[in-house]
Amino acid sequence: MFAGWNGVPKNRVLRHGLCFTAGLRNCHREFTVPERYIKKILNARVYDVAVETPLVPAGLLSERLGNRVLLKREDLQPCFSFKLRGAYNKISGLSKAEAERGIIAASAGNHAQGVALSADKLGIKALVVMPRTTPEIKVNAARRWGARTVLHGDAYDEAQISALALAEERGMTYIHPYDDTEVIAGQGTIAMKILRQHSGALHAIFVPVSGGGLIAGIAAYIKTVRPDVKIIGVEPEDVASLSLALRRGRRARLDHVGIFADGVAVRQVGKEPFCLARKLVDEVVLASVDEICAAIKDIYDDTRSIAEPAGALAVAGLKNYVQREGIRNKALIAIDSGANVNFDRLRHVAERAELGERREAVFAVTIPERPGSFRAFCRALGKRQVTEFNYRYGDNQAAHIFVGVETAARRNARNCLETSDERGMRWLI
Repeated sequence: MFAGWNGVPKNRVLRHGLCFTAGLRNCHREFTVPERYIKKILNARVYDVAVETPLVPAGLLSERLGNRVLLKREDLQPCFSFKLRGAYNKISGLSKAEAERGIIAASAGNHAQGVALSADKLGIKALVVMPRTTPEIKVNAARRWGARTVLHGDAYDEAQISALALAEERGMTYIHPYDDTEVIAGQGTIAMKILRQHSGALHAIFVPVSGGGLIAGIAAYIKTVRPDVKIIGVEPEDVASLSLALRRGRRARLDHVGIFADGVAVRQVGKEPFCLARKLVDEVVLASVDEICAAIKDIYDDTRSIAEPAGALAVAGLKNYVQREGIRNKALIAIDSGANVNFDRLRHVAERAELGERREAVFAVTIPERPGSFRAFCRALGKRQVTEFNYRYGDNQAAHIFVGVETAARRNARNCLETSDERGMRWLI
């Protein structure tokens, strides 16, 4: 059943530096682990509440990248996130005694909504603890589904500590967002639907990574049924917990996490997800904040929908992978994992998207403080569109300019830099 893995030479090393045999030895698992998950995925009850989301072509992005890009639209779930799958699969399997005690969860926002919706469907009392930095749209949504909410800490890990303490104090059942076999299996139902919706050649599936439950569930199913398909995780550069763990060969805790992609802001990947990921995930790629913003715009251009930063993360990673590998005419799938973003954040996203696409270059420029210098500066820019401009008087020798310039590619900005040097101007990119 696992010939695609057992046939791998022992000295074959994955991109993250870990071989299959090393993963087995450190996790104390055998290859029967994915088989156990297959049964759980096939028997998951997620469609009591979840919908079968479409797998849609991203025509504009496909044309630009020279590959066939498809988006798995998990942002179309009732709570606008894939998290509903794992939450409901776990909660629906609780014993009567566990359900009567009530449930509690810690979440950066999307798991909270999944727990709240599931609890409402099953008639169970729910309490969710979220960081104070959670977007208001996620907090309000959890409340609308009937859950009580507590805001604690600035990141998920602080909220989790509070939730575990409350669970112990009140005797409630804790619903983990990712480090739980039933939650992982629930998320794995996405993979089952992907293969039903796309039966042809498939090069890779790109999956956003937070605590690892989503990528673990998808990898367990895909590598059992289609071991030829690459499973590629995507993390923000400032929240790369799985990437760090794979490099070190063990789970590691990040000292700091960025909160722009709040849905994946987790300091440490889960134990069970890591055991699965190190055996089944082909690699992890990273994306910057600007690249995530550009991916949000890409999704909007193709679907007229607005993904949250974590929701667009897989698309950002897909683009970076295509650029690095130079692949053409391949089928690539990205999980559009959520759409819970505060409206007031869209201005920041729009401003950063051009930088992420390399369509805008920002310069700090020093020009001579003498007549004709500004005209020379404008000539050096040529017919490029100025997106931002700020002038500050320095002294009678030099003037300082901060300017944003619209450019089709980074090389155009560098040509501008080389031209201007001859005019006595100093440019900093």
